[in-house]
Amino acid sequence: MRLKDFKLEVYFNQYEFTAPYLLTQSDCESMTIQDLMSFESGAEEKLKNVWLGYTEVPGNPELRVEVAKLYSKINADDILIHVGAQEAIFNYMNVVLNPGDHIVCQFPVYQSLYEVAHSIGCEVSKWELKQGKNGWVVDIDELKNLIKPNTKLIAINTPNNPTGYVLSLDEMQAITEIARKDNIHVFCDEVYKGLEYDGNKLPWFSDMYENAVSLGVMSKAYGLSGLRIGWVSTQNKEIYDKMVRFKHYTSICSSAPSEFLTVIALRHGERILKRNLEIIKDNLAIADDFFMKYEHVFINNKPKSGPIAFHKINIAQPVANFCEKLVSEKGVLLLPASIYDYDDNYLRMGYGRKNFRESLAIFEEYLVENRIV
Repeated sequence: MRLKDFKLEVYFNQYEFTAPYLLTQSDCESMTIQDLMSFESGAEEKLKNVWLGYTEVPGNPELRVEVAKLYSKINADDILIHVGAQEAIFNYMNVVLNPGDHIVCQFPVYQSLYEVAHSIGCEVSKWELKQGKNGWVVDIDELKNLIKPNTKLIAINTPNNPTGYVLSLDEMQAITEIARKDNIHVFCDEVYKGLEYDGNKLPWFSDMYENAVSLGVMSKAYGLSGLRIGWVSTQNKEIYDKMVRFKHYTSICSSAPSEFLTVIALRHGERILKRNLEIIKDNLAIADDFFMKYEHVFINNKPKSGPIAFHKINIAQPVANFCEKLVSEKGVLLLPASIYDYDDNYLRMGYGRKNFRESLAIFEEYLVENRIV
């Protein structure tokens, strides 16, 4: 296996902890351990008594019970805890795929959803989101046409990173029918679930389809990336058991304090999600005014859910150059489309942080100073 550089992480490693204005982050506003423990009486004393030995490979049983409450058909024995989302993606792809398999992957999307498959020796076809008049759209017929006799997997991400597009229930059902017809697996990255603007909570893919695996994590919607806790859920016991055995070669188990704190977070998950959703909605309103003011420069692809969006900027230079000058001269970090191997002048903007207004104002200063607006 020869993995290419993870472009997004290489980029963030260069700028994320030095740039003062992070206008592109995909995670929501975080909190301190003290803030989290304040949700529950006696939590601090319980944390002090957490045993610092190995934890169970599938995850703390209490934690798996809390995660399972997010689902309708999934129970605790169908939940497998991982260290964040990246380990889960890597382990799943290595368990399900073999050299010569074909996968269809939504695009643009988080790089590892197709890169790990490519490194295994799989053929990868991209099912592309298209720019529509009112944001991003998908074509189910195009997905059907991408299916081949050796198609093993459909990999999707909803809400989507970077576009903020959300598959409708009809689209999810259509994907399920396509997959079930030829016994194709589905891997659905659902790490932004819980931040639906209209409150309409669609089912997890693993609740809908017996050969689907859904990915969840504490990093994005909950804003608790420092816990490094993610999970997969599936009704497919064969895949589940294989992933447990593969995990013996990666993390083995998660951090006991992190699992304890995640239990507390999930018990008060609705409160955390509500706070983060309010931050996002406030920032989207600020952004609407900005994009209306500069509609001759930007296409405002307003997201349907989650904390990120993929906006087009009409400039006479590659967006990667624009973003590098922006962060070096003003300290404002935006993610260029080239990070997603997307060949057009789009950039990812993040709406989940409290300092969004300040960061956007500095961005606007740069646009004015350089006569872009």
